[in-house]
Amino acid sequence: MGLDIYAGTLTRYYAHNWKSAVQQWAEENGYTFQKITPDGAAVDDEEEEMRPAEVQDIVENWRDQILAAIAAPGHEPYTPWPEDNEKPYYTDKPDWDAFGAMLLVAACRTYEEPVPPTVEKDWDFMENPVIARLSGDEERVWSLFRGATWWIPLSDSFLFQGPLPTNDTATIGTVGGLRKELEKLNQLAWQADEKTILSWTETEGYPVDGTVGPNGQYSKADIPEHTQYDTESLAKFAFSMF
Repeated sequence: MGLDIYAGTLTRYYAHNWKSAVQQWAEENGYTFQKITPDGAAVDDEEEEMRPAEVQDIVENWRDQILAAIAAPGHEPYTPWPEDNEKPYYTDKPDWDAFGAMLLVAACRTYEEPVPPTVEKDWDFMENPVIARLSGDEERVWSLFRGATWWIPLSDSFLFQGPLPTNDTATIGTVGGLRKELEKLNQLAWQADEKTILSWTETEGYPVDGTVGPNGQYSKADIPEHTQYDTESLAKFAFSMF
């Protein structure tokens, strides 16, 4: 399973009123797109779903309970963020190899260790000793290294285990905390400005298999599949999306 990033309202997410980067690319280029489950079964988009208004009610109820639960004793809950099924969203697809490369650069720069020049395709980045060190560092708590998969739109920085609207549980951070982590990583590794960072989705990332011959024809015929990637390039690619 690849890694997709989604930033937007939860109503829109759970109402399935969004399209992944791959789905958008397929539609723009005339390809069919089929969602599949982790076991390879096709997803039936025609299954009966709740109306967006029902989804919004459930999400808003969950939101209010979460904000009440994390409020400091004696203080009012945080101001609820707005939920609807129309606000714009952002999505992109760094995949796990690039996400792991970003963590590797962050960990190496934190401990002043050399950054390995390459990473293996489909590598188990959480087994890397430098990443594992930062993941367990009690003095440096990064949500990115503690398994956070959700970041709610609050400016304060904290991390907690909590229920999701689906009754699953997840490690949840805040957008304010994530932003501080990303700013720290940029300071440690690149000191790049925003324009440069945003360009990395186009200039960095995974290599493209194939070559363009003298006749202008693109061919993958004799090009072996890439098994290693440039660490810094992949890290910048994921960082730009985050």
